Amino acid sequence: MRTLGRKGIITPLALGLLCVGLCPTWALADGDGKNDAPKADSPKIETPAPLTERERHLLDRVELLEKRVAELETNRNKPAASSETKASQPVGAASGTATAAPGEAAAPGAAAKNSGDAAGPQATESDKSGAAKPAKAEPFSFADFTWLNGNSRTVDTPYATKFFTPEVRADVDYNYSFNHPKDDTIGGSSEVFRHNEVQVTQLGVGGDFHYDNVRARLMTQFGMYSQTTPRNDASPSRGQWQLDNAYRYISEAYGGYHFNALHGINVDAGIFMSYVGLFSYYQFDNWAYQPSYVSSNTPWFFNGLRVQIFPTEHLKIEPWFVNGWQSYGRFNGRPGFGFQILWRPNGWFSILGNQYMLGEDALNTPGRVRYHSDDSIEIKYLDHNESFLSKAAFSLTGDIGCEHGGGVSCWGNSAKGPKQDFLGFMFYNRFWFDRNRYGLTLGGGRINNPGRYLVLLPPINGATAASGTPYFTENPGDQFKAWDASGTFDYMPSQYITFRGEFDHRAANVPYFSGPGGVTPTSCPTAPIVENICGSPGAFVPGFTPDLKKIENRINLSILVKF
Repeated sequence: MRTLGRKGIITPLALGLLCVGLCPTWALADGDGKNDAPKADSPKIETPAPLTERERHLLDRVELLEKRVAELETNRNKPAASSETKASQPVGAASGTATAAPGEAAAPGAAAKNSGDAAGPQATESDKSGAAKPAKAEPFSFADFTWLNGNSRTVDTPYATKFFTPEVRADVDYNYSFNHPKDDTIGGSSEVFRHNEVQVTQLGVGGDFHYDNVRARLMTQFGMYSQTTPRNDASPSRGQWQLDNAYRYISEAYGGYHFNALHGINVDAGIFMSYVGLFSYYQFDNWAYQPSYVSSNTPWFFNGLRVQIFPTEHLKIEPWFVNGWQSYGRFNGRPGFGFQILWRPNGWFSILGNQYMLGEDALNTPGRVRYHSDDSIEIKYLDHNESFLSKAAFSLTGDIGCEHGGGVSCWGNSAKGPKQDFLGFMFYNRFWFDRNRYGLTLGGGRINNPGRYLVLLPPINGATAASGTPYFTENPGDQFKAWDASGTFDYMPSQYITFRGEFDHRAANVPYFSGPGGVTPTSCPTAPIVENICGSPGAFVPGFTPDLKKIENRINLSILVKF
């Protein structure tokens, strides 16, 4: 059936009103139309009777209505100007992948390791005659990318405004280690920290500001992340002002500007999510809770400057100038440089490359330079939303890197020092069921990292990345090989919440994971040997030996929320 336009509805209505005004007075009489006045024969009128004041008024109203309809029809047929910058959601739904590759969103963006920020507002162009042209397509808006690992699956923010798109995230989980550490301390992970307890891993409140091409993003972090993420950054130990405390409760904070060139150019400065490692910093966006080592051991944030260039709606090129490798400050005299290339030629394929170089990122070791390449592909190979098996996709990530100088070598043991490099991969396969209400992810990976420069230091006696510990050395040439596997089941009754259960098996070639005896001293020598007192990070405690195991099995149960 053809739908009537505004004019098709309003014009008959106006004519009806006119008919009512012109109808004889007997038609408006009470009851059955009878009139008490005596009837008289009406004389035949040769010329039209003059219009009454009421009739003239109705005709004027009709003319006004017809003009208004014409204006509405004209406006409706004009090319629509592009909308304001969207909320920070993963492009395609996503970012980020943003993160877009993982997925970032339309406005500022970057859900954690996401990489697909949309370009932001696109000005409507005009040709020489002054006629409006449609705006250029927004990057990565040509398809739905909510299926990507590292991309948020929310597709709308109902309380967003033209100026601000709020965002609230909550990650509450329960972890159970079958090693049963008596001090409840879990090590070797950047996502899981306590055994047999319910913990708030992350609570974030913030959002995206966007107006007149100016953009900014703020996301707070409270809970375990506010302690554990700064703990893995050694750069605050160089100099004063306690950078780890200054940034402790911030996961993202940056401002910038969107330029209406190409398909958009964004220039942002501040702290933003790293894209190395594919998985998002926020567990809600991911296919699994515990990422493999390739992602868990690589940066979760960068502090510096980025430029996002969108030559087409399918491609993003993003150079970085950053303080260093997941660092609030510089470790030595040279900052780091890098770039990302994200290409999505269609809605089922995404390829992402992250490159980092030239940073001197070993604390107190000037001249030791780091290089790293992180590359991923994601393919959606099944998409039948009406079937019980709704979708299926996989991700494959490979990392390679090394350090040279300062007593180590990239290319093997030599006079310059022992080989110090990083080699690893991870693979995950994701299935969605019952119109994406349920999810199942199977995957895992492995790494080889002689020198242990990217191995997460176990928190033995409160050890941090800056303090180190004599109980788990990170000297040049120290061997470390590890592998893992996981199975994750998700129940997603709403786009805003995920109930997750996961089993993780992790193993290493050296004792690394917390065992039954834990990693916290229970008896300590007394003063005056101050450096040996329990709780002094990096201290050797006489009579104490941490209980480390080569294998760890654990269960994670979590509730993940994003608005």
